[in-house]
Amino acid sequence: MNLTEYLDFSDEVMQGIKENKAIVALESTIISHGMPYPQNVETAKNVESIIRDLGAVPATIAIINGRIKIGLNEEDLEFMGKEKNILKASRRDLPVIISKKLNAATTVASTMICANLAGIKVFVTGGTGGVHRGGENSFDISADLQELAKTNVAVVSAGAKSILDLNLTMEYLETFGVPVIGFGTDELPAFYSRKSGIKANYKLDTPKEVAEMLKVKWDLGLEGGAIIANPIPEEYSMDSKIINKAIEDALDEADEKGITGKEVTPFLLSKIKDLTEGKSLKSNIQLVYNNAKVGAKIAIELHKISD
Repeated sequence: MNLTEYLDFSDEVMQGIKENKAIVALESTIISHGMPYPQNVETAKNVESIIRDLGAVPATIAIINGRIKIGLNEEDLEFMGKEKNILKASRRDLPVIISKKLNAATTVASTMICANLAGIKVFVTGGTGGVHRGGENSFDISADLQELAKTNVAVVSAGAKSILDLNLTMEYLETFGVPVIGFGTDELPAFYSRKSGIKANYKLDTPKEVAEMLKVKWDLGLEGGAIIANPIPEEYSMDSKIINKAIEDALDEADEKGITGKEVTPFLLSKIKDLTEGKSLKSNIQLVYNNAKVGAKIAIELHKISD
């Protein structure tokens, strides 16, 4: 496949490739569907700055006029943050959105696909999707989990979003052989809080250890990604009782309103922000910053040993 048929690389990313720098993928759903304007664009710019300051190159991914953008300029970021009719693209949506030349923000799954096409191995996000509460009956399971099973991109996150069923999510990941690595922790972080009570598969303490694990995984032909579960910094971690109550209330309201499918997560995140008087949004922003630091360091270490 001729990648130029579908992909556009930003000048910054192209320069980074020429200079043999580590590249870090970033999603755009967090900009278009995860946070209100202007915090969404400010957060995106700050995340990119964190990655640059550590010596790597940020590549925020989105689809604009049917083109897969590997790296967004300032105008693109503003467009993704302000435009009201941005679609949300997962794996199933990509062929239609690209062929119809539409605009879309990329989810974890589609960002992994696009990053892999561009040769990027490390991707930073807030939290991954997973098995929704009641998923054993509804089969409401995020496409992120299947992507993790098949696409060779490591995902640095603060665990799966705590609006999900974390136990079922871990079981699903185990079935498909996706390693869940606790970065400096023995347990899976629960997005807004550091603790879930669920054990991670392994604990690795340094970016170098994570990079070495990823190299071995892919050298052995073990297809698929890995979750590098990085807990939210202690000072921004929310009380689990408060956040769980907000989640339960938001889930009840979503159920009453008949909100389903890909509309559930943005509704819940917005509702939880209101119920926690904005504290959840502050925590969300800080955990993304923390993930950017860890992700950039892992990407740099992996780049060193992959040359």
